[in-house]
Amino acid sequence: MKSLKEFRPLLRLMKEEKVKLLIASIFIFVSGISEIATGYLNGAAVESITKLQLNQAIFYLLIYFLFRLTLGGILLFIADSILYKIESALTRKLGFFTYKKSLDLPAVAFEQKTSGEIINRITSDADSLSFAIGSLLRVISSLVGSFLIIFYIFFNSVIIGLEIIVFLIILFFVLRKYNPLLKNIHQERKKEQDQFTSLTTESIRGIREIKTLGIKKSLISDMTSIIKRIYKKSAREIDIQKEFRIITNVLKSSLEVGVFLTCVFLIYFDQITLTFFIAMTYYIYRYMWLIEEMNDLTQTYQRVVVSIGRVNEILENRLYADEHFGKKKIKKVQGILEFRNVTFSYPEEKETLKNFNLVLEPHKKIAIVGKSGQGKSTLFNLVTRIFDPEAGEILLDGINIKDLSEEQLRKHISIIRQEPFIFNRTIQQNFKLIDPKIQLKEIRKYASLAYLDDYIMSLPKKYDTILGEGGVNLSGGQKQRLAIARTLSKKSQVILFDEATSALDNASQNYIKKAIDHLVDDHTVVIVAHRLSTIMDADIIHVVDQGKIVASGTHEQLLKTSKIYNKLYQTESFNS
Repeated sequence: MKSLKEFRPLLRLMKEEKVKLLIASIFIFVSGISEIATGYLNGAAVESITKLQLNQAIFYLLIYFLFRLTLGGILLFIADSILYKIESALTRKLGFFTYKKSLDLPAVAFEQKTSGEIINRITSDADSLSFAIGSLLRVISSLVGSFLIIFYIFFNSVIIGLEIIVFLIILFFVLRKYNPLLKNIHQERKKEQDQFTSLTTESIRGIREIKTLGIKKSLISDMTSIIKRIYKKSAREIDIQKEFRIITNVLKSSLEVGVFLTCVFLIYFDQITLTFFIAMTYYIYRYMWLIEEMNDLTQTYQRVVVSIGRVNEILENRLYADEHFGKKKIKKVQGILEFRNVTFSYPEEKETLKNFNLVLEPHKKIAIVGKSGQGKSTLFNLVTRIFDPEAGEILLDGINIKDLSEEQLRKHISIIRQEPFIFNRTIQQNFKLIDPKIQLKEIRKYASLAYLDDYIMSLPKKYDTILGEGGVNLSGGQKQRLAIARTLSKKSQVILFDEATSALDNASQNYIKKAIDHLVDDHTVVIVAHRLSTIMDADIIHVVDQGKIVASGTHEQLLKTSKIYNKLYQTESFNS
């Protein structure tokens, strides 16, 4: 019963298809129930032939043919066509909603779960669910028809009816034993499949590093181990299925032989008619087909239960709660950002920030510096609500950012990271993701402000150039400038630079610096920097140490008043 509850999300999605599903169900049930009549007609026709009643035999055979053609043929074909369309629609819907829901997961979900696991839940798990609907309906139809047949059999022979009942009880206990085994082994195989997908995704995305680091052999070795484990689980699953089929085949043969022998004795003692005996030869094979369908459904059902459980962990927030946002809007943004008594720590780590206080004002070039691991980038993760503070609050123009709608938060606060993500689309399409209505003229304006337009216009396809996955066709500096231009198209008031120039050459760094200087007049610009040379001209520099602001001032002031800043500067100068 617990596993049946897993299908609730699928049933909700089926509401739009309920009319089609009802029609398909009726057709399948009518087709299934018609099998009772066809068995009887077959027996009656044979008995008529033995009695040399040719006209009656032809009559029975004609009706038998019409039943098989219309109810067993045409109706079943129409039902199968409807079910195929329903299954196809459900696959698309389930995949879409799982994808959509995954975008609402908190950042911690993507840190604790591998990319392969999430991708598999969106793709293969969602895809494996819907095709089971047709199988389930057909088995239900067969069960309904088989229960009606059993009444007909009991009406003619209690002994044969009891034989079939005993067989079905034994089959029930066999299913009860093997279902958990199939489910467990499939769960284990799914986990290994997640590792396979994760390594494949990493290998494709990191192909340049793989080649330059010379680590192909290591990755191939890892992949070989994963494939061996998958093969081992698959082999075990096949062995269980094989064992299950052998037992059910023995049961089928036993039922077939037992029923036919019983029928022979009952005919000999004149307890049943020849029509019933011939019908039983038909009905018994119907039970054989039912067992085959039950075998297939059992294996399919266990795979589906595992998949629906994995999908439901996302759809029903069983692992992680959705991000929650408020409803407030800011009519005219000034860009005053304030941390008020903020405390935060990462899972299983000591406090990164403790009672942290800081006010960041617009129209200034603000820098935040400090040693590694002191909480600089954490500030940006909190401002963008990748994580939320454990205590305290972060305010934008006096409003707690938790109270802002997601649209407002994303609109007014943007971040440019050390490795900005560039989508595998054209340059123009990267901008249209932010604003579908943006015109090329506007895009060129923002690219010019980021000192990138001249380079783009030198390309053969200009703004229609496809950038490759992760922007592989661009240099580090060009990625940064494209990210700045893309951010400018958002028209955000607060722009955060997280180590945006730490890995760039001097020429690229100079372009980024010029772009940032242009932004200061109209925005709140905050820079987390490792290289002090990039922020020496900042209007104010805040020094972070052990999760707190320990000094603030200009470069010259801090050299005189802050030992930590002075040491950072001396270390950088020495390394240079």
